Amino acid sequence: MYKNILLALLSGVLFVGCTTKAEKEEEALVGRGGVKYGGEFRFYSPEVVSDVFPLTVSDVYSQRVSGQIFQGLLRISPDGTKAEPALAESYTISDDAKTFTFKIRKGVHFQDDACFDEGNGREVKAKDFKYCFELACKNDPKVNQFSWLLTDRIVGAKDYFDGKANEVTGIRVPSDYELVIELSEPFAGFEKVLTHPALVLFPKEALDKYGEEIGLHAVGTGPFRLASLSETEAKLERNPKYWEKDEFGNELPYLSSILVQFNGKKIDELMAFRKEEIDLVLEIPVDEIQNVLGTLIEAQEGKNVKHRVASVNSLNIEYIGFAHNNSVFNNPKVRKAFNTAINRQEIVERDLNGDVIAVENGFVPYMSDYPVSKVHGHVFDAKKAATLLEEAGYPGGKGFPVVDFYVNTAEGSASYKMAEAIVRSLKENLGVNVNIKKVSYQEREDAIKSGEAVMWRGGWLADYPDPENFLNIFVGGDETQEIIAINPFNYSSEEFNKLFDAAKKETDLKKRMDLYAQCDQLIIDDAVVMPLFNKDFITMVNLKAKKFETNQMERLDFTRVYIKELAGK
Repeated sequence: MYKNILLALLSGVLFVGCTTKAEKEEEALVGRGGVKYGGEFRFYSPEVVSDVFPLTVSDVYSQRVSGQIFQGLLRISPDGTKAEPALAESYTISDDAKTFTFKIRKGVHFQDDACFDEGNGREVKAKDFKYCFELACKNDPKVNQFSWLLTDRIVGAKDYFDGKANEVTGIRVPSDYELVIELSEPFAGFEKVLTHPALVLFPKEALDKYGEEIGLHAVGTGPFRLASLSETEAKLERNPKYWEKDEFGNELPYLSSILVQFNGKKIDELMAFRKEEIDLVLEIPVDEIQNVLGTLIEAQEGKNVKHRVASVNSLNIEYIGFAHNNSVFNNPKVRKAFNTAINRQEIVERDLNGDVIAVENGFVPYMSDYPVSKVHGHVFDAKKAATLLEEAGYPGGKGFPVVDFYVNTAEGSASYKMAEAIVRSLKENLGVNVNIKKVSYQEREDAIKSGEAVMWRGGWLADYPDPENFLNIFVGGDETQEIIAINPFNYSSEEFNKLFDAAKKETDLKKRMDLYAQCDQLIIDDAVVMPLFNKDFITMVNLKAKKFETNQMERLDFTRVYIKELAGK
């Protein structure tokens, strides 16, 4: 008997004894430090997730699911400022900042899946990273939409992209647990690029077996694996072979499962939280908190949901995009007129209850080391706006075509109210008619790619904490357009491209950030888009969910989250 108790303690997990049927039903695994195993964490996603293959999903909603399944060489630190090892145990950078050498963590296995012999996930080796990174450089939109991340950076990647080489020569595998990446030029931000949600590890066997269905058969190394994916929900289950342990030596993760339900109605989400049918609310509108928490009397009677609210400065921007190859919006005076016709601060106070922050500077939000104050944004001036539109050939809005404004958000949401306020402002100050066209995220993306959408609500949330990640969506021109596939505006500026290229090569942090600020100012001066608002990322989580952390990039990490029922429940 004493031997059995000792073995249980050494394992890091203690089974709670039970004698009655009721106690058996409540049986739980308890780890060192009081953490509890088991339970399901539930939340809503406002958009349907239909694909979780990391090289083909670019929206935050899909990445919140795929991020539990896949991991990369590096990851962003909890404070959201720097890169740290993940599947790489350690790494070194050469003196010229061009060669990165990674020591791959031993003993990490892919999740069990039918793509492997006997269904058992094999151990990860350095060659797996070479395979995944080469696929990320491949010119094949069906399986890769992120060639812009690596193709113009790694030695030999451009030739591989063009079909002139059979491999990327700058990615080498000296041994099973060593990976070397050689850049064509120094790039101080490369470590952070490697934390991008697309640059994660998956096995060749999975793509070989599932082909075009790979988005429904995710196989990674992460703490959770995909149990099911339907039109209404995604179900994740604990990966029993996950490699990471907590500070007490407990195996991670603690949760048994995660349920993500697809429901775009905010009121449904709020009421489900109040009924404790879900454990988390994302993006809480101030004027709806009362609906979640109930009345003061209910609070006094102990009927309201015990919760905690967290808010962080999110690395995001909400903007309006223009198609520069459109006959109306290729005129910079029209774009400048639109930008100066909007009183951003008034919209924040009058229509959005102060939930967001009006952009006063550039496209890049505030982040560590970036001189945001050096960039001067658009200032509301109705008279100047009207004059600009007249100079563009549309006095008082006469002759200006009715424009469809593509908006992917639920009616009544803060973003929809913002869209309505902008439409009113453009009518009042410029005399132009803009029609809100409510669409889904995918419908908006398809309309932009086809050229049908010439004006749309857009948002950019940092993939990694660096100004380069915000500014690279404006890179374009004849030489780079075949690689850079994320410039939806068809904006092309030789001056911008040169400044951006110089910034990437600069190794002095201050000089590099100053160059990015110059790029940012050029985007404002050219009125490439309409920067509107930044927002804080606000979450509300049930108190029974422990160790849930809110971060700047709005990512969700459930690796260390556990459920501990509150007293009296």
